[in-house]
Order: sequence, then structure tokens, then C-alpha cells
Amino acid sequence: MEIQNQPNNPLHGITLEKIIIALYEHFGWQDLGNQLKINCFINNPSIKSSLVFLRKTPWARKKVEDLYVKTFKL
Repeated sequence: MEIQNQPNNPLHGITLEKIIIALYEHFGWQDLGNQLKINCFINNPSIKSSLVFLRKTPWARKKVEDLYVKTFKL
């Protein structure tokens, strides 16, 4: 299988884990929860629990990815 180039995808090559860690380091859990209103950032947040939830929940993952792109101007 050939790997596809994605020149228009600013998140190409960036894992969900890296996105969560970067947002957490930039905002902290409290501000992240305030901005996105997603339960995995509000109640007992952790990288692991956020990964599990976001991998199963496309609408929430999209919000997180959009915030990452906006925050880091990709």
C-alpha cells in the first residue's frame, strides 16, 4: 500500500496523542475544558482517558483538532 501525500492537511503526521499533549501544555485541563466543554477534559482528565474518548467520538475529535490548528496556526 502506498502512503498518500496530504499537502492540504495541516494535521498530517501529527498523532492525536501529540495534539492532546500540546493543547494540555498550552491551556491546562481547566482552560481546555472551558473552551471545548468536552467531558473528558472536565471530569478527572488525563491523556489516556481523553485518547479513549476522542478515538470513539468523531464530533469531539474534530473540535479538538480544530482548536489545535487554530491555536498553533497550522
